[in-house]
Amino acid sequence: MVVVGGMLASAIIKLVIGQIGSAIGGEIKLHKNMKKDLENMKMTLESVEAVLSDAERRSVTDNSALLWLKRLKNAMYDISDMLDDFEADTDLWAATMNKIKMLRKMKKMQKRLQKITDDRNNYHGLPETRSEEKQVPDIRETAGNVEEAEIIGRTDEKLEIMACISGSTTQGTTIVPICGIGGIGKTTLARLVFNDSKFKEYSKVWVYVSQKFELKKIGNIIISQLSPKSPPTSDDLHSIHTRLHELFTGKRILIILDDLWEKNSSHLQELKAMLKQSEGSKVLVVVTTREKSIAQGIGTVDSLELPPLSDQMCWDILKVKNNFETRQDKGRLEPIGKEIAKKCGGVALAAQSLGHMLKSKTYDVWDSIRSNHIWNLSVSKETSSTHEVLASLLLSYSFMPPHLKLCFAYCAIFPKGHNMISDDLIHQWIALGFMEPSSTFSTWQLGESYITKLLDMSFLQHSEIDIGYFEPRQDATRFIMHDLVHDLARSVMADEYNLEGPNCRYACLTDCSKPLNSPTNSPAKIRALHFADEVLSSDAFSTAKHVRVLDLSINSMHDLTVSIGELKQLRYLSYSCGQARINPRCIGMLSKLNYLRISSGGLRVLPESIGEMKGLMHLDLSGCSNLKELPLSFAKIRELVHLDYQTAVMFQEYPKLWLA
Repeated sequence: MVVVGGMLASAIIKLVIGQIGSAIGGEIKLHKNMKKDLENMKMTLESVEAVLSDAERRSVTDNSALLWLKRLKNAMYDISDMLDDFEADTDLWAATMNKIKMLRKMKKMQKRLQKITDDRNNYHGLPETRSEEKQVPDIRETAGNVEEAEIIGRTDEKLEIMACISGSTTQGTTIVPICGIGGIGKTTLARLVFNDSKFKEYSKVWVYVSQKFELKKIGNIIISQLSPKSPPTSDDLHSIHTRLHELFTGKRILIILDDLWEKNSSHLQELKAMLKQSEGSKVLVVVTTREKSIAQGIGTVDSLELPPLSDQMCWDILKVKNNFETRQDKGRLEPIGKEIAKKCGGVALAAQSLGHMLKSKTYDVWDSIRSNHIWNLSVSKETSSTHEVLASLLLSYSFMPPHLKLCFAYCAIFPKGHNMISDDLIHQWIALGFMEPSSTFSTWQLGESYITKLLDMSFLQHSEIDIGYFEPRQDATRFIMHDLVHDLARSVMADEYNLEGPNCRYACLTDCSKPLNSPTNSPAKIRALHFADEVLSSDAFSTAKHVRVLDLSINSMHDLTVSIGELKQLRYLSYSCGQARINPRCIGMLSKLNYLRISSGGLRVLPESIGEMKGLMHLDLSGCSNLKELPLSFAKIRELVHLDYQTAVMFQEYPKLWLA
């Protein structure tokens, strides 16, 4: 299996640089030598960070670059764990031996980091400056006049676009955006419009914009297609505007701007201004883009967001692409083909590439593909049609800012088809330190903006499915991840998610009969741990000392807290169990816990020790239908800002508190 885990390195290193900066400027008193070592380490990492863009780009096709990035990532995680240990043991730092121990750790880590830094030029001479090449090669054909296969499933959308264009009877420029996930059929729909007989009298232009936005290049391409005999292209924007005005005047023109990525609103306005160089003309522009915000910024009319194709449409595409009707064994193949079509998730390019691959293949090959082929693959290095959709998604991922990369990749911890609750996801991101520091927005606001961004990119989709065990939270906003997007997340997070590997950091256990400990991994490295089994032993996570997120919300374990008090780094805890026995001492020991959710119909009274959790900010008791009162110690939790509680109770002296 090919993975692209190296592309997470820039996000991890930025996280650790921030953590080192917090340690240097924090309230904890540092030994003079340690402060100096941390400052040197921070400078080293900042130097490495400057060349990561090129290294990540190369890692898709260069194994030596990928190996270097993996070593760097592992070192970053270990530095972060070391700093966590340092912070957790502040009460022991008065002891000279502990100071010496930590200083020795620091020296070893510096040597390790220096070795990784020195090795960065061992693969094809990694340049010291950011490469100007595209981060991920574009692999799909984009010309508007490419010979078309039979188009299936976008008839209604085409009619909608045509109606919108036809409704524009006035002269001038009309810009119609089409948005949707990579591979969903935006370009196909644009091509249908481009080749429609309605526009046979129009001058036509097709521009593939791609991720590198160059306004002058776009203008010159339009000029060259409208006037092939024009003089050489101009680097002067004013001259381009003048020439476009000449070519547009009194004409009817159809322009397709395919695959627009530019987010800068001023650049989008410049593009719109360039397209409006018309006088007595009718210019129709169709723009395809992956993001709703870009569509809203460029359009002069409402954008058309493409929905997924139906399973039947995907099956129809599969049949056309593999000449299914000519096969002698189509009766045997049809049930398998329909199952494969369902796995396409409504993505046209997935159905097209699979259909092409299945052409002339035997029954056994069809059956193997249904079971375990493309659905278990991560993104491939190859640019063959079978990997086209995932490569498109990878391109979208590569343009995410580092903190958003982490937040997206973390979603790999959930099983395919899992409904994620928005608030829970944000709380987990916060607990893991994934929020980018901001003087303008709170961490919660940043989390909400990240959710919005992932929705705009179609990396998350709204879910309407009602899940039984979420009944106390019927109003919760739920998201689901497209299977192909989930494949990408797993591919990015492959090293960190692999329970069989030595560097597992995020784990979802679905079979708790298997021990968390193994000869190849160390539970002590795990940072987020989800249990999805119905039976769970109480010692399953006892050695996961760096775990920050612990989610036990869908199991029936009966003894939660035998060892939970040892989880000193725990920030997020959610559990649901009908017969939970809470050890009061364990609850009080979770000094860093920020978020606590308890769902237990049998729980009637919270332990007094909850008052020891002075850092607790969010408490969700909405699932505790029989809880009658809160303990007196509850008044000690002065940082509490959100309490979700079904029973009406009077609260006083909580100026920060918001009651759900």
